[in-house]
Amino acid sequence: MSDSLIAIRNVTKQYPGVRALDDVSLEVVPGELLAIVGENGAGKSTLMKILSGVITDYDGEILLRGRRVRFGSTRDAEHSGVSIIHQELNLVEQLSGAANIYLGRERRTGWGLLDQEAMDRSAGELLAELECHFDPRRPVGQLRVGDQQLIEIAKALSLESEILIMDEPTSALTESEVERLFRVIERLRSRGVTVLYISHKMDEVFHLADRIAILRDGQLVDVVARGETDPKAVTHLMVGREIEEADVSSPRSPGEEVLSVEHLWLPWPGHARQWRLEDVSFALRRGEIVGIAGLMGAGRTELLECLFGASAQQPAGTIRLDGQEVAFDHPADACRAGVSLVTEDRKRLGLFAEMSVGANITLRTLGEMVWAGLVSSRKEQAAAEETVAKLGIKTAGVDAPITSLSGGNQQKAIIGRWLLARPKVLLLDDPTRGVDVGAKAELYRLMDGLCRQGLGILVTSSELPELLVLCDRILVLCEGRLTGEFSRAEATEQRIMEAATARRSAAAG
Repeated sequence: MSDSLIAIRNVTKQYPGVRALDDVSLEVVPGELLAIVGENGAGKSTLMKILSGVITDYDGEILLRGRRVRFGSTRDAEHSGVSIIHQELNLVEQLSGAANIYLGRERRTGWGLLDQEAMDRSAGELLAELECHFDPRRPVGQLRVGDQQLIEIAKALSLESEILIMDEPTSALTESEVERLFRVIERLRSRGVTVLYISHKMDEVFHLADRIAILRDGQLVDVVARGETDPKAVTHLMVGREIEEADVSSPRSPGEEVLSVEHLWLPWPGHARQWRLEDVSFALRRGEIVGIAGLMGAGRTELLECLFGASAQQPAGTIRLDGQEVAFDHPADACRAGVSLVTEDRKRLGLFAEMSVGANITLRTLGEMVWAGLVSSRKEQAAAEETVAKLGIKTAGVDAPITSLSGGNQQKAIIGRWLLARPKVLLLDDPTRGVDVGAKAELYRLMDGLCRQGLGILVTSSELPELLVLCDRILVLCEGRLTGEFSRAEATEQRIMEAATARRSAAAG
């Protein structure tokens, strides 16, 4: 294309044992929204990191507005009008939202002093543009992942870039927040901003994109116009095969009660609402998957943290496991009792970034691999390799750095870690966040199989269709209260959303 804004020519990126990108050439025209899709490990994020100056060592060339560029850092890229919103958050937890948005670009007074008031005001305006209204002066470490994601988006908007790269920007957002983001994207495009949009969600791709670039195993397979294809055809190009739908709809036969929660309260110090969770009661049986639905701030993550002994405040109420009352003061207590949690915040709370894939998988169960007082490397490697094979984790080997894996494969490694512990109850907090369509189907089948073996699973998700596919029952939280419970036969998106907004509607009335 002679009028291209970006021309990527013969770009190759090699890691030890893995060719992440293989001779990729792609052009982007001004003002378009180009969706970039592919399975985990296909090379999408690697390509965007090269374009945004995160990765500087690669073969090939990039032309921007007809001129050859090679960015030495993200700052170089930003000066040229290119910014990126990463899938994995890059925030300083101890700093406020405003300080994170302007980190390295702090505003100053005429005297050279930090102008915190101006930054707070400007950050508030950016967050208002995203239609969210939490205090920009609040430390981001106190925010939930979805709110942190909005801080990242606000940071990118503050740069007023001509080219905006979005890597799975909706992975931690609720449906209403996704709709807000779509409105922001439309406003940006009306100003002439070019958007490169990575997503695993075909409905988003076909709602937003002008064209769709498909990567597979590091190679560009095709670039197609949205109106000339359909989700099934794109998915087939992504994986090189037809994806077998995960059929988990056949009736399950839940057994006896394994987990019981009665009148659970979780305080919220300093907040007008006083309680994060209010008088929540429910039960989970062996061989059953129970979903937790709700909008951002409803208390989904807080509920799982209470059950895992990981909440910041001590909850009140009664929790029983196998009929015995338990009170977990620490996650280690929950682990010993047979409760496992896969956190929603993979990067901060799930991964040990300095360790290998195998070490991340076996960390929880090393005590079972001891021989003669020492950890048996043979047993550890065998357990890791079996998990990698069982979950289909794409890696150069169990000795590869965990950070060399794509986000979805990192998530599968974390799930594998907890499965090795053979839990009675598995708590999954948005487990398919950042996982591609093929891997989702694999995880659905895995969860279904574990459930049919007698495991009790409690799962949250920001995607209602996921809960409708997976769950025997769905509980709905709204502002910390249980406002609905539906069997598989009763559950619909409309009924769940009505319950998820019930208390707010009542308050508004």
